[in-house]
Amino acid sequence: MSKKAGGAKKGEKRADPGLQVVARNRRAGFDFDIEDRLEAGLVLQGSEVKSLRAGNANLADAYAQPRGEELWLVNCRIGEYDKAGPFGHAPVRDRKLLVGRKQIDKLSGKVDRSGYTLIPTQIYFRGGWAKVELALAKGRTHGDRRGAIAERESKREMDRAMVRGRQR
Repeated sequence: MSKKAGGAKKGEKRADPGLQVVARNRRAGFDFDIEDRLEAGLVLQGSEVKSLRAGNANLADAYAQPRGEELWLVNCRIGEYDKAGPFGHAPVRDRKLLVGRKQIDKLSGKVDRSGYTLIPTQIYFRGGWAKVELALAKGRTHGDRRGAIAERESKREMDRAMVRGRQR
């Protein structure tokens, strides 16, 4: 048997070597039905970049919002950088996102009319630049969440049964 390059199994994504993940929003997949993902650049101050490199970020209540012809990241907390002293940044502030004009128009139409929301799923560095992965998503109700849990559990049971069948 030959091994695939990079050690990835069939159907598995290979990790990007130039990608350094800073923060993930783990609740996003549970609270929302994610339909589409896109990458956007972040406009940051110097002390914010230093704080991100130290892994000091929280995406728990964050969301993206189109305002006019721009896209903004709201409620994202990037902790203060200790060594910045009085020249630091405000931990929670609106940060501008760098996205193309056509993408902003498409996203703002869906967010305004269709009941979608833009949530950040992760912040990372790619090639030295701070990026945020946004997901176009619809919120789940309590019943939808319970259904997703039941579906996930039944899939696990089926997989376990198949493994037990192979071992016999």
